[in-house]
This record gives sequence, C-alpha cells and structure tokens, in this order.
Amino acid sequence: MRQATSELGIETPGRSFTDVTAEVAAWVSSTGMTEGLLTVFCRHTSASLLIQENADPDVRRDLLAWFDRIAPESDTLYVHDAEGPDDMPAHLKTALTQVQLSIPVMGGRPALGTWQGIYLVEHRRAPHRRRLALHLIGD
Repeated sequence: MRQATSELGIETPGRSFTDVTAEVAAWVSSTGMTEGLLTVFCRHTSASLLIQENADPDVRRDLLAWFDRIAPESDTLYVHDAEGPDDMPAHLKTALTQVQLSIPVMGGRPALGTWQGIYLVEHRRAPHRRRLALHLIGD
C-alpha cells in the first residue's frame, strides 16, 4: 500500500462552479497508482466541493441560483459580515455542501460516472485563489 499527497491551486472567477476533474485525474495518473481511495479536501470556509452534472451547464446555473435563494446576501439577516455582505452567505453555502470528497480510484482514474465532474464551488463574488489538498492511498 502506497500514499501520495499534493496540493492544487485553483483560480476562481468569483461565484461559480470550476471544473477541476482534469487536474485531479492528471494528478492521480501521475502517481502511478491504479487502485485506491482519493480524498480531495478544500482548505477554505467559503468555497466547497461537489460532484455534479458535467454535461448541461444549466444544472450548475440553477444550483448557484438555489444557493442564493437559500442563503441570500442581506444587511439584516447576519451578524458576521467581516469581509462584506457575501461573507456569511458563503459560509452557509459551504455548510450546506461539503469540503471533502472521497472518490474510489479504479484503473488509474477517479471512478466517476459518465455525467459526473468534480467541481470547486466558489461562494464569494470576487475571484479567489483556492487550495485543494489531494491524498491518494492505494496500489
């Protein structure tokens, strides 16, 4: 049994879904491991990770709109606004999603379904540089 770790730096354009599937798959391939368990961890509290539909971009647009309805920006709803009106809503959206994914690796690739992609979800309006920690254990 072997282990490998790395970190990806991802630039986001602001509130969006950024597809990181290719970068994650390339790193898995570079390890030479063909079977195992991959952990992808987002090292932030106002961004998250999702495995989601990768064919129709309307799915991602609808999800962003739903997040905004569930956790709207407001001057009166939240006490925490240290970094602006989108700060607390971003934390709430992260709490509703996840910061860690566990993905089986089979045949040297993440075992994703046909229509699945790995997305970094930026919940803030401004562009950010986000860091994803990668860990693979396997053979």
